[in-house]
Amino acid sequence: MRIGIIGYGLEGRAAYEYWSDKGEITICDINEVDIPVGVSLQTGPGYLADISRFDVIVRSPGVRLEALIEAGGNRIKKKLTSNTNEFFKVSPTKNIVGVTGTKGKGTTSALIAQMLQQAQKKVYLGGNIGIPAISLLSNNIQADDWVVLEMSSFQLTDFHYAPHIAVCLMVVPEHLDWHRDIDDYFMAKTNLFRYQTPDDFAIYYARSDNSRRIASTGKSWKIPFYDRPGAIVTDGIVSIAETPICNVEDIGLIGKHNLQNVCAAVTACWQIVRDPTAIKQALVSFKGLEHRLEFVTQLNGAKYYDDSFATTPESAIVAIESFPNPKVIILGGSDKGASYDELARAVLANNVRSVVLIGNQGPAIAESLKQAGYSNIQLGGANMTEIINTVRQTAQSGDVVLLSPACASFDMFADYKDRGNQFKQAVRECAAAAE
Repeated sequence: MRIGIIGYGLEGRAAYEYWSDKGEITICDINEVDIPVGVSLQTGPGYLADISRFDVIVRSPGVRLEALIEAGGNRIKKKLTSNTNEFFKVSPTKNIVGVTGTKGKGTTSALIAQMLQQAQKKVYLGGNIGIPAISLLSNNIQADDWVVLEMSSFQLTDFHYAPHIAVCLMVVPEHLDWHRDIDDYFMAKTNLFRYQTPDDFAIYYARSDNSRRIASTGKSWKIPFYDRPGAIVTDGIVSIAETPICNVEDIGLIGKHNLQNVCAAVTACWQIVRDPTAIKQALVSFKGLEHRLEFVTQLNGAKYYDDSFATTPESAIVAIESFPNPKVIILGGSDKGASYDELARAVLANNVRSVVLIGNQGPAIAESLKQAGYSNIQLGGANMTEIINTVRQTAQSGDVVLLSPACASFDMFADYKDRGNQFKQAVRECAAAAE
């Protein structure tokens, strides 16, 4: 069998490990990549040439489906698969929870997994959160184990299976530099729910019309969260089915917006185990994922937080609203086609001492800030060391310094993780030098 693996990043390497003993492998990547000995490589501008010759074509999430069909024609559709599709096809367990949405997918997925672990379930966490679904098969998964997958629109664009429990968080426009338009983005999300049966559960954010519409696809049992019968927050208490779970003040996650993720996770977990003690233990102990409102250190009395994962204005807004303290905010990066007008109004309304702008979207953000009547703007610099030096000139004791850029990272950094790691390193070096 001739197998073409399209894209050789994290998902492509996982695909090779899975498919390598199943046929003759060719790796197709527009960039020059290091490949295993004995494997064919097709690279450069013609990396998709003659892909119709393959018996199986494994698409990596970053590769647009339309590009493959344009290169190989409609006849290749029956040959196309992905790590996610293959995992659902062969998984020994059907106890799968899939989580999608614009922001909060990783946090919610990890929280569900921790709740199930606290309830003594054997659970595996993967997908877009960092471990390709197909790689989980090496763990000898059993039929009664649980798998929790964070699922992005890139992974869902050609998805044609169904998790037993599907969760849709808040959905707002994103990735319009990759999807054809907003309808294409929404359509990808609906694939998580499209093939569910009446034995499955679709859990959606009650206050989002987009989430409700996306989850309505399919024949599953529909359950809202942030509204009954799903988990709700009333009088400072998270509860479900009239059962108190946890006081809001005891939750380990920072930020009011994370109550959405908490309620989504509680609602999903409640369909599996109704164990308030285990669920509360997870809520209290879970402090969040790296690069999501992650506390770094204190420097000259100011607390520094890494929220590099905030690559949209909406996610930056909720981060800004998470702290009452005076704030110095680092904004900017590469373009994702977003408007910054709402972000500018949030900056004006939320005790922001200064905005430090970085990247090629700095001028666009500056214009929105000026239109909103905000003027305390500084230019960060050409690298993270210069950016932190600029921040230190403004930040005062008691302030919160927040890297929550509202943009992608690819103009100055390899990805959001690289941006966050460089931020943490620069801040910690400054803190060490100041001791």
